[in-house]
Amino acid sequence: MKVLITGTAGFIGMHLAMRLAAQGHKVTGLDNINSYYDANLKYARLAEQGIKREEILYNKLLQGNENIQFIEIDLQDAGNLNALFAKQQFEMVINLAAQAGVRYSITNPKDYINSNIIGFYNVLEAARNFSVQHLLFASSSSVYGNAIKTPFAEEDASDAPISFYAATKKSNELMAHTYSHLYGIKTIGLRFFTVYGPWGRPDMAMFMFTKNILEGKPIKVFNEGNLLRDFTYIDDIIAGIESIVNSNKSGDENFQLFNIGNSKPVKLLDFINAIENALGITAQLQLLPMQEGDVNVTYADTTKLYEKYNYKPSTDIQAGVDSFVTWYRQFYEPAV
Repeated sequence: MKVLITGTAGFIGMHLAMRLAAQGHKVTGLDNINSYYDANLKYARLAEQGIKREEILYNKLLQGNENIQFIEIDLQDAGNLNALFAKQQFEMVINLAAQAGVRYSITNPKDYINSNIIGFYNVLEAARNFSVQHLLFASSSSVYGNAIKTPFAEEDASDAPISFYAATKKSNELMAHTYSHLYGIKTIGLRFFTVYGPWGRPDMAMFMFTKNILEGKPIKVFNEGNLLRDFTYIDDIIAGIESIVNSNKSGDENFQLFNIGNSKPVKLLDFINAIENALGITAQLQLLPMQEGDVNVTYADTTKLYEKYNYKPSTDIQAGVDSFVTWYRQFYEPAV
């Protein structure tokens, strides 16, 4: 298929673009390469896809590795976005681009309106106007808020977000449902649960903990470590998305939502212990109270995704942490 993936300078987008291209799909990647975190990491991810930093110009379509193209466009730029859709005639759009970060959303809410609401609206409009057959988009486990019932199932209440980021992700689900209903676009939303692994984001716990431990700095442990997270390794996430993309079952319903997680929540202190094991260094812990916007537990019920697409995450937490640490040391300590 001809597939547009937004956010291919990002963590999940990079891995997905490379996987689908390797399978023969014609992938066009899109990103605005913003400065939310170190752009050098984003350019390095693009380099893995065969996109040279020095050749990137705004709204210029570049050829990368086999079956991969890339274009720098901001999703708020509806004019150039529509022109791209008109020219490429995508069969599937996978929207992974978003302003990420729960904590950042508390201090910078407008960035989330611009990217997650206006940007996603422009994607929906382009999909409608240029007859895109399939739309897959990233939602988040954060829509469940501080739900008491675990594991979280798709049918559970998700109308009490406790961060602005979560509110924009819930809005995306409602917007996508409306467009799917009105215009017949086959749409799937994926509620991601704490994705980690090589090439991950610097604002995520995995990355910050590893960096600080290596630098001999204390790591901030919120709620004194009494948190549970459904850490999900990137390869399991990509395998799940791949199954959806390559399945012929998506025509059953116009709109579907799925949890995509590991279904094995890990105590935060056990996660830190796995990083200590991988590094061979004991962490200095700075135990702190609960942070505003955070939730106590994330725990995915992935029964629906298993039944429909045979989704089976298989990566052990220590194996996943080991892979991340190996990548981190290769990327940031080449001279060591």
